[in-house]
Amino acid sequence: MRGARFATAPSFVTVPFLLVRHELRLLVSLWLWAARRTEGAVAGGSVFGYARGQGAMMAGFAFVCVVESLTMSVLLRDWPAVHHVVLVLDVYTVVIVVGLHAASVVRPHVLDPAAGTLRIRRAVHVDVRIPLERIASVRRELRATHERTDGELDLAVGSQTSVTVELAGPVAHVSFFGRRREVRVVRCHADDPGALVRAVERARQGYAVP
Repeated sequence: MRGARFATAPSFVTVPFLLVRHELRLLVSLWLWAARRTEGAVAGGSVFGYARGQGAMMAGFAFVCVVESLTMSVLLRDWPAVHHVVLVLDVYTVVIVVGLHAASVVRPHVLDPAAGTLRIRRAVHVDVRIPLERIASVRRELRATHERTDGELDLAVGSQTSVTVELAGPVAHVSFFGRRREVRVVRCHADDPGALVRAVERARQGYAVP
């Protein structure tokens, strides 16, 4: 057991690589957002956004970061070297915050009836592919509290989920640091949960998604 535990732990080489890849994906998301493009959309499929629920919160967070940057600029005006370093860090923080929101906008949930899959995503951190034949049920279910439970994956946006997908068989979820676990229940948020539920139900029945 101890050997298996250490085998799945991220190494000192893997962690920096994952962090750099994460930052690059956020920067790519900013470009896609500016270009009004969506990553992962397929012909004949449908996309379902989930970022609307966090828009105000992320805007507020970015505003606080900007105010902090201006405040630090005033406080450190007599120490130019320190001021430049802090300014770079503050600007980078604002870019990352905006990039996180952009990643949520350009990477929506994707339903692909032709491939028979439902991709549940959250920014650049989570991308779970669920075969349609493995879905036992899908329903609207608003939840504002979530407890970590084995076999369940909760992808809250704005501290809430609005869609619950129960599976007849497990699917794999790989965490940010590469840890793999199997889940049988996936809860996520969608701006229009009813549309997502109806589209998945029609796709499961073999009908085309409008």
